[in-house]
Amino acid sequence: MHKSSSNLTYRFSSVDLTKRSNSHLEDISQHATRRMAIMNEAEEQERKIVHEFCHLLEKSKQLFNGLRDLPQYGHKQWQAYFGRTFDVYTKLWKFQQQHRQVLDSKYALKRWQIGEIASKIGQLYYHYYLRTSETNYLNETFSFYAAIRARGYYNKASKEERSDLMVKKLRYYARFIVVCLLLKKMKLVKELVRELAKQIDDYTSTYEPEDQLEWSLVLGEIKSFIEADNLVNITDVNSAPVVLSHRLNPLNSPPVEKLPTNHLTLQEILIVGNCCDQVKFSELTLDMFRMLQTVEREPQEEATQMFDSTPTPGRIPFPPDNGDQRPAKRENPHKYLLYKPNISQLIVFLSSGFKELPPNGVLLLYMSADGCFTNVKHPDDGYDYGGIATNSKREPDHINKRNVQLKDIHCLYPGDLYPLTRKPLFVIVDSDNSHAFQYIPRYFGQPVLVLMSPEDIPPSFHDQQHKGNLFTLFLHSPLTAICFICNITEIPHTLWEKSQSHVDRFMSEASRLLVKCRNIDPAFLQFYGDDFLRLLILRFIFCRVVLRLHRLFMNNNFSPRSHPPLSEPEILEQPSLKKVIIELVSVLDVRNMFNEIEETD
Repeated sequence: MHKSSSNLTYRFSSVDLTKRSNSHLEDISQHATRRMAIMNEAEEQERKIVHEFCHLLEKSKQLFNGLRDLPQYGHKQWQAYFGRTFDVYTKLWKFQQQHRQVLDSKYALKRWQIGEIASKIGQLYYHYYLRTSETNYLNETFSFYAAIRARGYYNKASKEERSDLMVKKLRYYARFIVVCLLLKKMKLVKELVRELAKQIDDYTSTYEPEDQLEWSLVLGEIKSFIEADNLVNITDVNSAPVVLSHRLNPLNSPPVEKLPTNHLTLQEILIVGNCCDQVKFSELTLDMFRMLQTVEREPQEEATQMFDSTPTPGRIPFPPDNGDQRPAKRENPHKYLLYKPNISQLIVFLSSGFKELPPNGVLLLYMSADGCFTNVKHPDDGYDYGGIATNSKREPDHINKRNVQLKDIHCLYPGDLYPLTRKPLFVIVDSDNSHAFQYIPRYFGQPVLVLMSPEDIPPSFHDQQHKGNLFTLFLHSPLTAICFICNITEIPHTLWEKSQSHVDRFMSEASRLLVKCRNIDPAFLQFYGDDFLRLLILRFIFCRVVLRLHRLFMNNNFSPRSHPPLSEPEILEQPSLKKVIIELVSVLDVRNMFNEIEETD
């Protein structure tokens, strides 16, 4: 009985053990199944992440490439497309930040690919700046470009043994340098130029590419541009360079008096450059570079846009809700930059700017170009005085079969501007044939004002013309211009500030005289209410008074003109203005270069 009971117990124990074993195996199997399910789910999730990344990447590339097909003029056509492109790139940038670990392991995401995304976002912001003239977008561009450099996203591009990646890296450097030049980050510019030179050497020695000469020319252009723009070195107490911006800000904004008429506002600008001997970089001549800053307000630095911060797309531009797709309020007037445009392009952009003008808006046309001259002995219309060359192209001679004297097709004549005088028009001509534009009539009764450069400069300055035109320099930075004509190449910052106070005094006095002048064309007062146009008018007066006092500029061809002209007795030859200039040049210790006041009366 005992034995039977023992066997029974054994059988039950064996059965129980078997059940437990089977149960354990089932648990293991279920656990493995669950684990496999979890792994499969994780892998599926990772596949979805990679798929979504690829989708966003491809869509972003398509939208970015589509930007090339958008018209470069007008406001309505491009803003919605830009908004969609920004939206996709914002999602793409945040997505790769959130899923970097998965993308590193499953997609083999490389750092240069992250850099490429950041570079594209930087380019978007830069092109948005070009299209809107909002300088704060330059800070956004800088944020992304600086992050690429700080994090070394392109550092291993050369190890990929792909020449196209090296070209992308070189283009990134060139774009970054342009942005830093516009933001006046000159110390960083010099560092980037050194790095670019090294990268070009590595590129050419490794691949021996066909575009080797092209990149050498780019580097040469950059160096020449920086050197030519540095006309006056301003130094602090430790002899370190001080870099100043010459954009409009509350400190240099000229005073405004109460005006008797409703003033106009500058809304559209065309900046045209075609000076063959002038240095340029990235389709910007020095004159264009200086003028575009002159008609911009100073951008505001933001804490989120510091050099070493992680960039995130901050301002995502979207089209406004108002019907005509224009921003409700714009800090800067909208501008087009046209480097050596053919006449067809120039007319299209002029027409677009004219079309986009709102009520009480002003179109500003700035032209820095070589002159087109004519042999007409008795000119009687707007096409007989010549004009300015917009492009160096020449039409084939075989078109002129009858040997008829043809006018240059790529010349902008004063008569070409007549249709634009239907709306307020402000013209600045810096050319050796600028005076051809002094006869523009006012057929439609709207205000028209033309500021014209001297047609010539003293021979001692001829070899300096590649550094930009003198008239534009006066409009950009009056104190730099007066230092330039007085051969002042270095100045302590304290002396600069003291001299600038005299310039400010001149502007205040000139403003007072202009507003109270009895014999003044109403156009001056109508334009004078706008900050930028007021600045340009007062700097024109400064230029005129300074050059007439300077001993080397006494020839009439060395003086600027305006149409309609300003009153000489009441403004241009006013002793109070001359006195301020004499005090200024005395502070600068160049009094001997200027005439006595009575000598010019």
